[in-house]
Amino acid sequence: MGHALEFVRADTIVRYKKLLGYDVYFNTGTDEHGLKIFEKAKEQGISAQVFVDQGFETFKEQLKMFGVVDDIHFIRTTDENHEKAAQEFWKRVSDNGYIYKKNYEAKYCVGCESEKTDGELVNGYCQEHPGIDLKIINEENYFFKYSAFGDKLLEFYNKNPNFVIPDFRLNEIKNFVKSGLQDFSISRLKEKMPWGIPVPGDDTQVMYVWFDALVNYISTLGWPASEGNFEKYWVNGNPTQYCGKDNTRFQSAMWQAMLMAAGVENSRQIVVNGFITGEGGIRMSKTLGNVVDPRDIVKEYGTDALRYFLLREVGSFEDSPFTIERFKDSYNSGLANGLGNLASRILTLSEKYLEKCPEIPEVSDFTEYFKFYESFDIKKATDYVWEKIAELDKIIQDTQPFKVVKTDEEKGKEMIKDLVLKLYVIARMLNPIMPETNIKLKELIKQNKKPETPLFLRK
Repeated sequence: MGHALEFVRADTIVRYKKLLGYDVYFNTGTDEHGLKIFEKAKEQGISAQVFVDQGFETFKEQLKMFGVVDDIHFIRTTDENHEKAAQEFWKRVSDNGYIYKKNYEAKYCVGCESEKTDGELVNGYCQEHPGIDLKIINEENYFFKYSAFGDKLLEFYNKNPNFVIPDFRLNEIKNFVKSGLQDFSISRLKEKMPWGIPVPGDDTQVMYVWFDALVNYISTLGWPASEGNFEKYWVNGNPTQYCGKDNTRFQSAMWQAMLMAAGVENSRQIVVNGFITGEGGIRMSKTLGNVVDPRDIVKEYGTDALRYFLLREVGSFEDSPFTIERFKDSYNSGLANGLGNLASRILTLSEKYLEKCPEIPEVSDFTEYFKFYESFDIKKATDYVWEKIAELDKIIQDTQPFKVVKTDEEKGKEMIKDLVLKLYVIARMLNPIMPETNIKLKELIKQNKKPETPLFLRK
């Protein structure tokens, strides 16, 4: 469900930007190297390449299920172009003096694909992956001079006070950097873990998964070529990354230091989501049995119902619970009894008393609505739409056009026309949030037809 949240949120911002006329390059993909992938493939008795090929096809189907735009770009870290870009990135960081080799021992969480200090563990386990035994790494690897970038990162954050959204996540990362950065291993011995991109000039080592995977943000744009998409969307554009709070350090500190080390422009903004939790605020876990599969939700309620819940009932930046009971309550009150019932009432009146759809103005003023998207507060944007739905429902209750039209036909028709136009404005606002409903509702309004079946059946 957390996976669905990130994609639905990012897709909503993409749709909003396109509404404003922006040229948007929406990139996502699959990180396909590392120990976790290697071990899962071994468990299934198949090669790592076959395993990731299967996973990529599943991944693409999931995005369709989440209602993500069709013109999305995919990057796989096993793509030949990405591997070449990652190796070139390594060379530039090395040539600039930020890579060295040494022996070391560390505790490693396979779930996070990252090293852990004793202070980050609870009862000997990673906090994000309790119950998964840590690996002990004891070998000679290459290291990235992360410690050289503490002051540079803090200066960067101070110059870019909106770099991490929300601001309390920026404060967290500042405190993390101030506490002192430790150099970290960026390679693994090939004889122990062969599934990775070869280190340039050393065929005994493969790249650490995060060092390789983060390069996808620029490899998808054709880097190291400096012109074309890289110049357009990264150098001169507004490269924004969405991530969960467990990836904040990787995205806003590690990746930014790596970009500085390679002499590449930094990202413009990192937007951080909270977690989807189960009942009682406990993080969803297969072990605890509190996982809800978004595929089941979509199968029974539809894509837009899932998007509605994730965008309205989940905090924009804080952890929020997802339970079936909470979902059903929200679905019935906000969609079946809310938007669906309102649309049915207005369109029934329109079909009965108006000969055709009233002329729809080309422009509406969405200034107040759009400001929420500019701060990435999609929950507030969605709440704003449902405030308009409640206001329109109240207008119907207070003015009772269904009665007026029977005693004063012309006045009643004008009242109904006004309701239809206000409903159309709501439909327009649904474009980034619930794209299927946006299209369906606008078409019904233009055809001057009530829905043959409810937009959202009460469950």
